Amino acid sequence: MNIEQIRAYCLSKKGTSESFPFDESTLVFKVLNKMFLLAPLSLWDKGEATITLKCDPDYTMELRATYQSIYAGPYVSNKHWNTICIYKGELKPEFIKDLIDHSYNMVVKGMTKKMQEQLKNISNF
Repeated sequence: MNIEQIRAYCLSKKGTSESFPFDESTLVFKVLNKMFLLAPLSLWDKGEATITLKCDPDYTMELRATYQSIYAGPYVSNKHWNTICIYKGELKPEFIKDLIDHSYNMVVKGMTKKMQEQLKNISNF
């Protein structure tokens, strides 16, 4: 997957926005202002495409034990976030989308009931 495919997939999800809250090269996708994906574009420019996704702690460990392309990344909680190495080609696009879905759903699950209700009421285009 390239960054435009990931971007389009993320933005197709209800309540999603994109921004650069940390610096000019870290693209962040949020659902109702809660992060679910980080993409360091400076690495993409070097051919080292990665994304960082929220993940259930048990699933985090399972994924890291199963795939070399999934590991603990810098700057985030290693218990709740995985870095996904895309440029090695180990992971199929559909599986990457599943991991994005999981991250998005984890963030939504952690929202207050009020925020979840607000998300339900957002029209999807």
